[in-house]
Amino acid sequence: MSNRYLILEDGTIFKGKAFGASVADVHGEVVFQTGMTGYQETLSDPSYKGQIIVMTYPLIGNYGINHDDFETVNPKLQALIVKECVKYPSNFRNEHSLSDFLRQEGIPGLEGIDTRQLVKKIRISGTLKGKMIDTEVDHDLEIKHLNEIELPTNQVSSVSTIKPYVVPGRKERIVLVDYGMKHGILRELTERGCHVTVVPHNTTAEEVLQHRPDGVLLSNGPGNPKDVPEGVQLVKDLIGRLPIFGICLGHQLIALACGANTEPLKFGHRGVNHPVRDLLTDEVYMTSQNHGYTVSLESIKNIPLTITHVALNDQSIEGLKHVQHKIYSVQFHPESSPGPTDANRLFEEFLGELNENQQGGIKACRNEQTYIGS
Repeated sequence: MSNRYLILEDGTIFKGKAFGASVADVHGEVVFQTGMTGYQETLSDPSYKGQIIVMTYPLIGNYGINHDDFETVNPKLQALIVKECVKYPSNFRNEHSLSDFLRQEGIPGLEGIDTRQLVKKIRISGTLKGKMIDTEVDHDLEIKHLNEIELPTNQVSSVSTIKPYVVPGRKERIVLVDYGMKHGILRELTERGCHVTVVPHNTTAEEVLQHRPDGVLLSNGPGNPKDVPEGVQLVKDLIGRLPIFGICLGHQLIALACGANTEPLKFGHRGVNHPVRDLLTDEVYMTSQNHGYTVSLESIKNIPLTITHVALNDQSIEGLKHVQHKIYSVQFHPESSPGPTDANRLFEEFLGELNENQQGGIKACRNEQTYIGS
């Protein structure tokens, strides 16, 4: 095994061993994920686009990689860092080792460093830019270059679908806007019989309405929500016209469209063990999360949104509801994948709101038009 180096923008250097793909130079935002299991779903979550993931659980890869647990076809992360990468996984579904999978996907890995030290540094300093290299170089020069690097701001456009596509169903018609959608969201809708049309991130309100949906779901996605102005405009144009449900980035886009502000978290929420309180029922969920931005608490005042969920670890906003229209959002992932399914019922609650329109709303109008034209 050859040496591999992680260089952080603050000048810290970690030396470990390489696994996965070889690399000449890869850089990105270094973040940590706190799940003990679910590494395959984490690796394939499009929201990690442009990021170097540090796994806090020390032993990763013990059950290998299979073809059933992916959240997208092609992983988007920059690199993976673990304390120890398992070379010989053992599981009846195993088809590839973690290292072989990363090699096939062109993703470098680094193992054998003190991941506890690295995570503690991120928690104290905040999220840092990092660079992974395989060769001995002038580290001072590399640090200088790293501090000059501007991370890309067009992450959503690089992970969204290019063309609309349909997953047929016989029940509610949903337009799912893909900002970097996890397949788990699509799976939860199709398992409930929904007719789902997945559309690109830059779809307009007029194009959404052409599909005559009962409701719109805004997906998760990577990066800063303020870098997705087309998503904010879409929500503004649909308010009062269709029920809307936002997840993660979709939650932030709804907040911006209604006049709130978003801001970066110090080191983000990434993992499958984040407690969230539902203020409407006083229940506590264990949730799956992956985000680096949050809706500013101060900005919620004097706008038509009310807080429905809060994170118990830091009291940040985890859910919102419009005071007049059927618009709801959560910062966490009710589809889990990986993670607990405590909040899975939010999909039923959203679909239940759509069914209230059957007698005189959108669905009734669509059915009447279909009958007249037949």
